[in-house]
Amino acid sequence: MPLTAPWPSRWATPQNASLRALWRIYHAEPIQLKRTREGRYLSRERYRRAEDFMLSLAPGAPGEGTDLLYTAGIVAQLSLSSHLLDVGFPDAWCAAHIGLHVSRSLAYANATGFGYECVKTKRLADILTPYWKWNCLSLADGPRPNDGGFTPDDVRELLRLLIDRVHHVTGHCVSRRR
Repeated sequence: MPLTAPWPSRWATPQNASLRALWRIYHAEPIQLKRTREGRYLSRERYRRAEDFMLSLAPGAPGEGTDLLYTAGIVAQLSLSSHLLDVGFPDAWCAAHIGLHVSRSLAYANATGFGYECVKTKRLADILTPYWKWNCLSLADGPRPNDGGFTPDDVRELLRLLIDRVHHVTGHCVSRRR
């Protein structure tokens, strides 16, 4: 059975001006996006992992403390990579050209039909980028990066909305453990 795209195909082509601009900005290798069964499978797995990591951000959960923003970066990156894999970005390309840059993932997602132009989420993505800087080991080595004044509840709310958007765009099943 052929895969069908839930978005206009014009977003997933190298002729897309937004993608061309991002490839230039980030010095990334231009690619032809192609949906595959493997990409869809990886997309679904990333979505599920994002949901699992989101559970660790619940109030009182172990991830709520010093690792909140590090775990938030993981959740955001897993969520956004779910969309990117679903529209046809190869996983190896994402690892090489996006890495741990949540803001870059959000930009590529929006350039390929994600349609999530939330100012607060963009600001959080910028603060989380690259999210390794929020790892407790990185924090021990230097000054704490600017958290933008986001509270744990703000972060949880923005991430929940982001994951919900991924669900809406990809059609992946929502976790029963929410």
